[in-house]
Formats: sequence, structure tokens, C-alpha cells
Amino acid sequence: MSKGYEEVLAPTLYFDKSFDIDAAKLLPGEYYVTGRNMLLVTVLGSCVAACIRDRRTGIGGMNHFMLPEAADEATAMAGLATRYGTYAMEMLINQIMKMGGSKSSLEAKVFGGGNVLRGFTVSNIGQKNVDFVRSFLDLERIPVVSEDLLDIFPRKVYFFPQTGRVLVKKLKAVHNNTIVEREKDYSSRLQYAKQGGDIDLF
Repeated sequence: MSKGYEEVLAPTLYFDKSFDIDAAKLLPGEYYVTGRNMLLVTVLGSCVAACIRDRRTGIGGMNHFMLPEAADEATAMAGLATRYGTYAMEMLINQIMKMGGSKSSLEAKVFGGGNVLRGFTVSNIGQKNVDFVRSFLDLERIPVVSEDLLDIFPRKVYFFPQTGRVLVKKLKAVHNNTIVEREKDYSSRLQYAKQGGDIDLF
């Protein structure tokens, strides 16, 4: 088992002075898995983050994803939207297991799905993200031991994979549109990829 090896998808690495620990900041569409004593941080609006760890080894990680809005009911029924969430979850779980984690020892904590994007209210993308992550983890028989989902506020999530500790800060007074704009940009990139033809994510 190579506990020092980490799987990365373009995260920002930094030293968090508040917690005196190495940290990785995740943006929409990213994930990070580590066996080291680290802090994983993300800010969520309508997106969802799954924090998954092996409670035996302390190997764990976080993802940050959103399902693209289905253009029509047929697309939704065909599961073309949910494959993006499936990919995000499978990448995270597979990397934990590749680093020495065991499926039977995994536990999850899930966050996000806030109704913070006014343009997405009709499609209720936050609720769809929440329904997806709950359904996926139930199907994979990975217990959800803690969650903070839905509501109207963005959240900042701090996850310590080695111990499983999570801190969640509700951002009730966000004075800029950074979170909203970041998620809208991410959503438009998903839409563009979806319209650009069939993509084999696996």
C-alpha cells in the first residue's frame, strides 16, 4: 500500500495556517484522494461533495460535482445526465481502493445541493444532485454517516480524511457572486460537452 501517493485532478494545494496542515482546495469537477494527514476544502452551492474514507486505514477523498441539466425528458431517462455524477463517484471510490482502501470499510459524508442558483430553480438541480448521491451510495452499500444537504445557503466544507472529521460553515452573507458564477460556468461546460457528441467517460 502506497499511502504517500495521491490521485489529483487539478486541485489547488496550499498550507492552511488556521489548522496548521497541508490542504487541497477543490473546484467544481475536481476530486482528491490522499492517505496523508491533510485537509480537503471546497465551497458548494448547488453542487454536491461526497467525502468518502476507509475508516480502517484513514485513506479518503472528496469530489465536487453537479449533474448537467437534461435537455429533455428522453435525455434524462436515458441516464445521460447521471453518468457525470457516476463518473465523479466512481473515480473517487476506485482511487481510494487503489491506494489500499476496502469497499467494506468505506463510509460517506455528503454535503451541498443548496438552491442558490436562481436560474436553476425550475429544474431544481440541487435536489437532483442530492437524490443522485444518496441513490448511488445506497446502491453501492456505502453508509452515509453524516450529511448537510439542500437549504438555500452555500457551504464551505472542511474534510479531514484520516479522522473523518468534517466542519461545515454556512455562508449566509456572501457578498459576491463567485460561487454562483463558478457553478454556472461549470454547468455550461457540462452542457457543451453533452451537446458535443457522445463522450466515453470510462
